[in-house]
Amino acid sequence: MTPRFLNAGNAGPFTLDGTRTFLVGRSEIAVIDPGPALEAHVGAVECAVQDADSVVILLTHGHEDHTGAAFDLAERTGAQIVGPNGVQSVDTTIETGDSVTTDQGELVALHTPGHTPEHLSYVWPDRKAVFVGDLLLGAGDTTWVGEYPGCVADYLLSLDLVRALRPEVLYPAHGAALENPTEAIDRFAEHRRGRIEQVRRAMSDHPESDIEGWVDLVYGAQLPDTLRGAAYRSLSALADYVRDSHNP
Repeated sequence: MTPRFLNAGNAGPFTLDGTRTFLVGRSEIAVIDPGPALEAHVGAVECAVQDADSVVILLTHGHEDHTGAAFDLAERTGAQIVGPNGVQSVDTTIETGDSVTTDQGELVALHTPGHTPEHLSYVWPDRKAVFVGDLLLGAGDTTWVGEYPGCVADYLLSLDLVRALRPEVLYPAHGAALENPTEAIDRFAEHRRGRIEQVRRAMSDHPESDIEGWVDLVYGAQLPDTLRGAAYRSLSALADYVRDSHNP
């Protein structure tokens, strides 16, 4: 059984075709990542859950494209907002091993930091599936990793955690379901490790340079201005990883 989802339609370079709001359950529904505060999307989610006996809103992390609709949807449906510690709109915090019940099975929280420090994934044991938020995307080989010190090491460990579960399908919040989880996880891990090696070489070959210079070396001088800020932060995180002698 595949979960229902509604796409918020907020397409962009970091959101692909938009945020997917997943609905698990029919009478006892978990709404995973209600999406941005777009009235058409909030209304569509409200309509989809209106006949449920109970509704709970689950957040994977605090980014606005996942949480913006949470408060409004909670007001309209009476749902509790459940998610990781540190996310402002959360009524009840949840951490690894905690579960939420739906009539289609339990969803079990798993701390998977890297994209953000608080990021949670939700394991759906009955379907051998994992809702991975922004840990992976449904296309390509990279996601945003550059938000906080230590994020690169956290990210690689989180990929290992999800791989060890041996799921049969992954549901990212942006893009299509990943039906070959091991291949997808390996692809994202290999991309990140490839970037680490590029940064390691740039730092070794051009020690006199700085982050700006290394950005040009790694990403190319023709990088669009709209992506340069993200590239700067991402490379800063990669450089911190390289500088940490404990990291491979």
